[in-house]
Amino acid sequence: MSKLAELATEGKVYGVDHSEASVGSTARTNARQIAAGRVDVRLASVSDLPFADDTFDLVTAVETHFWWPQLPSDIREVRRVLKPAGLLMIAAEIYKGAGTLLSRLAEEHSGRTGMTLLSADEHRQLFTDTGYSDVQVLERREKTWICAMGRKPRSSAAQVKG
Repeated sequence: MSKLAELATEGKVYGVDHSEASVGSTARTNARQIAAGRVDVRLASVSDLPFADDTFDLVTAVETHFWWPQLPSDIREVRRVLKPAGLLMIAAEIYKGAGTLLSRLAEEHSGRTGMTLLSADEHRQLFTDTGYSDVQVLERREKTWICAMGRKPRSSAAQVKG
């Protein structure tokens, strides 16, 4: 988070995690930036984010969305806290069809682990179905990663409810 705060010279970087241990570790690692008011880390779930509607310009999730408890509604919850035209960007090295040993094992055991693994096309469909516009999915199989991005529509009339 400190690196993000250094890159984002204006504004503030927020982090959310459902694990007390992770929040504590992140708070210790980012103590200087937290004291300076540049970073805020909170114990919360993506299913019920502790932020007002239309708060953020950008939300990122790296190697986490496949663990979210209710992926479509959680993606909608992120859309709620994005400002109009705000961007959600999720990235992962584990995804359906990646072809790596780790991805194949994750796919094979997803029923037992609770992971929701999506292909590139399924990521695109998820963003579209949950009301995002300008959806892009970048897949770099040779580097074994995927990045899905979408914007909250500028007009609330264009948003999908539910």
